[in-house]
Amino acid sequence: VQLVESGGGLVQAGGSLRLACAVSGRTFSNYAMGWFRQAPGKEREIVAAISASGITTYYADSVKGRFTISRDNAKNTGYLQMNSLKSEDTAVYYCAVHSRVVLQKFRESDYWGQGTQVTVSS
Repeated sequence: VQLVESGGGLVQAGGSLRLACAVSGRTFSNYAMGWFRQAPGKEREIVAAISASGITTYYADSVKGRFTISRDNAKNTGYLQMNSLKSEDTAVYYCAVHSRVVLQKFRESDYWGQGTQVTVSS
């Protein structure tokens, strides 16, 4: 499975960005997808996850109400819409897929993207 993230960049606090994760090599609709982030000096943390069907989602408390995860299985692409960005959202964002995972416990995967930098200036 290959994953390629896009959409990162520099944005002012309060602004928005939309990340995309293009998946190839497997049937995307068979996999749950998660977005993770890692800030300098910090451990990687899960941001949001979505079930294979797209029906069920999970969000970290720190992003609830600001971020929205979605997917388009016909396009083999997942998304993370990030609104009301804060300086503490600055990190490298990664997408990952998993064939069998409880969304709230999604921490590891054999399949990761290369990451995309999100920088929020205050």
